[in-house]
Amino acid sequence: MSIQVAIADDHPLIMQGMQMLLSRHSHIMLAGAFGSGTELMHGLERMVPDILLLDIQLPDKSGDELAPLILKTYPRIRILMLTNFNSPLYVHNALRNGVHGYLLKTTEEDTLVNAIETVYNGGTFIEASLREKMEEAPVKHKRIYTTKSNLTSREVEILQLIVNGHTDPEIAQQLFLSLHTVKRYRINILLKLDVKNTAALVNKALKLGLAV
Repeated sequence: MSIQVAIADDHPLIMQGMQMLLSRHSHIMLAGAFGSGTELMHGLERMVPDILLLDIQLPDKSGDELAPLILKTYPRIRILMLTNFNSPLYVHNALRNGVHGYLLKTTEEDTLVNAIETVYNGGTFIEASLREKMEEAPVKHKRIYTTKSNLTSREVEILQLIVNGHTDPEIAQQLFLSLHTVKRYRINILLKLDVKNTAALVNKALKLGLAV
């Protein structure tokens, strides 16, 4: 068995660490390493790995935006989210987008290899600590989870900045996005939360616990 694995992560040290780790396992072959969503999509045109280790936070597009597009274009790829986000909300959103596993970057080597093998063989893998959090989630918060899961991680990030009083130009500068992109995100958030202006958006976000 030889499993072709690609990595999409914009942190060089994480990338190097993953490459070194995977090289210790003869049945796992590194098929590619990409530092952005654009690089990843171009790379997939040349090679299609069995497993994609996909970070949620990439500089141009978030992993949960890329996942549905990748799975639609390359349905045989199995995606493992590898991220620092340890909230059940992100796990739920990832699974809703069709990914096959969710791991933290702090995961042990054996767990990572087990996850790769599990999703390669058709299973789903969620890190144990995150499974426990999902099972312990209070029933009274289900409405919040459902609402928030409709937002991408980037939209949640921008929503929090809006609640904190940042303007679109400030958000664009902070997140290294174009002003046009930020305005598009704002419109999408307004539509998803069914509000018409920023004041109503902030009020609803705080009421539902979508921001603090």
